[in-house]
Amino acid sequence: MKTLYENGKILTMESPWPAEALVEEEGKIRFVGQRQEALALLSSKDKRKDLCGHTLMPGFVDGHSHLTGCASALSMVQLAGCQNNREIVERIKEFIGKNKVPAGKWVCATGYDHTLLAEKRHPTRELLDVFSQNPVVITHQSGHMGVVNSLGLQEMGIGPDTPDPEGGKIGRDESGNPNGYLEENAFTQISQVIPPPPEKERMEAIHQAEEEYLRQGFTTIQDGLIVEKDWEILRRMDQDGKLRADVVCYHSLKDIPFLSDENPAYDRRYGNHLKMGGYKVFLDGSPQGKTAWLSQPYVGEAEYRGYPTHTDQQVFSFMKKALEDNRQILVHCNGDAAAEQMIQCYRQALEKTGCPGVRPVMIHAQTVRRDQLRKMAPLSMMASFFVAHVFHWGDVHLQNLGERGKQISPLASAMQAGVCFTLHQDSPVLPPNMWESIWCAATRITRSGQKLEPRERIPVYDALKAATINGACQYFEEGEKGSLRPGKRADMIVVDWNPLEHSIDDLQRVQVLETIKDGKTVYQKGK
Repeated sequence: MKTLYENGKILTMESPWPAEALVEEEGKIRFVGQRQEALALLSSKDKRKDLCGHTLMPGFVDGHSHLTGCASALSMVQLAGCQNNREIVERIKEFIGKNKVPAGKWVCATGYDHTLLAEKRHPTRELLDVFSQNPVVITHQSGHMGVVNSLGLQEMGIGPDTPDPEGGKIGRDESGNPNGYLEENAFTQISQVIPPPPEKERMEAIHQAEEEYLRQGFTTIQDGLIVEKDWEILRRMDQDGKLRADVVCYHSLKDIPFLSDENPAYDRRYGNHLKMGGYKVFLDGSPQGKTAWLSQPYVGEAEYRGYPTHTDQQVFSFMKKALEDNRQILVHCNGDAAAEQMIQCYRQALEKTGCPGVRPVMIHAQTVRRDQLRKMAPLSMMASFFVAHVFHWGDVHLQNLGERGKQISPLASAMQAGVCFTLHQDSPVLPPNMWESIWCAATRITRSGQKLEPRERIPVYDALKAATINGACQYFEEGEKGSLRPGKRADMIVVDWNPLEHSIDDLQRVQVLETIKDGKTVYQKGK
């Protein structure tokens, strides 16, 4: 059966556009063009869908996020918006009481931002030691650092004599005792001691998280750092037909390098809606947390520039393996020193192996420089920009980076250099709201109203490309997704008005009315 979409704007993200009508058949787009030609393709058994003046466009393709991380956040204390330490404690107390959390069980909270707290610093274990019956962890909004109480430190086996791990830091008081603050590799170790929830509960949380992506218009979602236990749950959900969007997973090349090898049916190809896209590595940390690795010191620091997670030789070996395995690699780089390490090591690995490129993706690319973008283009190296940093942390970057802070997320320079790029929200760091990212790309306005380097703004149409056709290119799926063209999958959204015909300031008010995956409605507003 065919379905005709008519009586609205059809934004194809290809030229010419807009079109008058689109015909879908068996999950694929059969026709895009004039309404009279579309009508000639229909029979009496086919359906006609009245868009009622609304706009049909491609579904969003997620440049980078963490689906299972969003699922985990649903069961945590939400600390976003806390203005001081007292509010943090109050929210945790309320959660423990409401959920009748038994003594001895871990209590996990997420979303505090020390730059927005009245104290202007990270909390310490003393604050959380009021919870004397439970190990407690609070995760920074960036996900790169956090704080645990004394019981939590004990559970992790961290004491006065515990050394800092490579690529991480254990905060200490004046006497050298751990103060509860952990960053980077010191913090990520906490996942090894917190018991996972029951499988049924985990599946329901993933379902709820996926629902939020669908509500926001995403038809392809990323899990940018899948762990083995969550992969097994996703695989079972996929086999049971419980995934509605396409989900592309990347696993740590450092910790579980054989997960792709053990799942050949999902290796760079979909089962139903799930596939393993390749590898993920971290080269540094967070610029707002001052753990991103820079080529020049942070403002107010004599020498401190953040620090690398791996040596050059280790990064070269990661790139070499990705090339030899012909698997894409996502590389977390916030600082320009980390960006340079990625570029140089990938180039050396290309020369050493002689292998074809794998479209490596520089994830976040907050402080990548123009000269580095010019090096990336000949390597077919992509960037996925966390451009919403401009609004949420732009003011902090100006404090930490000075003039360099104005240049964060240099989208226009990437376009000029010929670097294909995508946009992302790094959910659960921020909700999966692509419209906010598009607005940030077009305006570059900070939370306080400052305008960061207007020359790095890009037109709304180019931001939409980054969220659709460029996203498909990032996954090697440009022939299947990202634009509305005959032969492509019918991954589409209906929005209340054409984002190219209204003021840029209206972008954040666009409403997704319907999300369509492979021709089937998977979300409808109000239903």
